[in-house]
Amino acid sequence: VEFVESGGGLVQAGESLRLSCVVSGIIMEIQTLAWFRRGVGEERDMVANITADGRTYYIDSVKGRFTASRDNAKKTIYLQMKNPKPEDTGLYFCNGYPWQSAGWGQGTQVPVTP
Repeated sequence: VEFVESGGGLVQAGESLRLSCVVSGIIMEIQTLAWFRRGVGEERDMVANITADGRTYYIDSVKGRFTASRDNAKKTIYLQMKNPKPEDTGLYFCNGYPWQSAGWGQGTQVPVTP
């Protein structure tokens, strides 16, 4: 199983950013996937997940601002970040949910400036 995250970069609060994660070694049609974030000095926590049929769940702090989506044919999931806040700063990863593969990707860094 492999995850390759991309799309991060320096963003100013209020701007938009879309993260992508290409997945291999997983049957996309049956797998729930999730986005995780590791903030500075924090644990890696889930921020959003998306089921194989597109149902989504978000933590309260990103609800209404982040949107998870997926394209099973492209083996890719996305995280659209609208109106990011400095507290959204972190290294973003994708992985399975609720069980994660031991092989995490490198993540994609998203620094959000005020």
